[in-house]
Amino acid sequence: MFSTSSQRKFWTFSDETELASHREKHNLEFIAKHGHHIEEYQRYNFFLSPEEERLLLKQYELHLKEFCKRFMPPMPKGVVGTAFHYFKRFYLYNSTMDYHPKEILATCVYLACKVEEFNVSINQFVANIKGDREKASDIILNNELLLMQQLNYHLTIHNPFRPVEGFLIDIKTRCSLANPERLRGGIDEFLEKVFLTDGCLLYAPSQIALAAVLHAASKEQENLDSYVTDMLFHDAGSDKLATLIEAVRKIRSMVKMVESPARERVRVIEKKLDRCRNQENNPDSEIYKRRMREALDEDDMLQTGSGRMSLDTSGITQVLSPSAS
Repeated sequence: MFSTSSQRKFWTFSDETELASHREKHNLEFIAKHGHHIEEYQRYNFFLSPEEERLLLKQYELHLKEFCKRFMPPMPKGVVGTAFHYFKRFYLYNSTMDYHPKEILATCVYLACKVEEFNVSINQFVANIKGDREKASDIILNNELLLMQQLNYHLTIHNPFRPVEGFLIDIKTRCSLANPERLRGGIDEFLEKVFLTDGCLLYAPSQIALAAVLHAASKEQENLDSYVTDMLFHDAGSDKLATLIEAVRKIRSMVKMVESPARERVRVIEKKLDRCRNQENNPDSEIYKRRMREALDEDDMLQTGSGRMSLDTSGITQVLSPSAS
């Protein structure tokens, strides 16, 4: 149940200010760690600001949505929702300058496939990726442990899709609304957009589901207010009902404000990121490749030197899964 889940306890936050505070903290920590050789007044021009990181992540959330939409075989909604949760959680406690979103994005989707039991092999998965698929496979597998660590191994996600089905069944049973199935198009559209907001980090899946149902009903020029107040929450106190109504209002407002970041601005930010990102976690950098070679050589020496197969693979793990420090 969501009420007793790790999602409720550790990954549902009080408001957008708290989320912004987490993101700013890790942005400043990265700059303090990697910018000591740069004059303070020059750091703003060299590193990404918290606002620039947010714009960049908004763009990569759109990429995540499109990747999942084009994925073959067709990807269940639960996998998509879980991947969005993982992606958003990861960047609450990490900077894009430390781990590039294009690499973490693919890892989030791959891990979500596993957790949601959508059975695809790594070869099937990377067949959906353009470019060097062997390299993509290495990056995904190398970052998988890092991702799980940063999620504190809280991998079970409560998405709004199941509550939506519950509401539709209840509406069919107790409400006079004609053909509730016609709400599905509006519901799907709403839920697709809600994952482009911070809604899943702030509200319960049932609240998001109810907001989606009410949005879809209003699009069909139907009013479900009496269903909510007189049937669904008939026995709830006025305070609880007021809290729910306010949550639904805020969720719908967040979805209404979703917009794509300006492409030219994102291009400028990506060029800036290429200059300031942590090269130790960049699979294209010489320092990353050298560390990988050294770890593999060290492991080979351990195996041949002992005259038997070594079970200590910590050296490889450390390099293939970049440090989360």
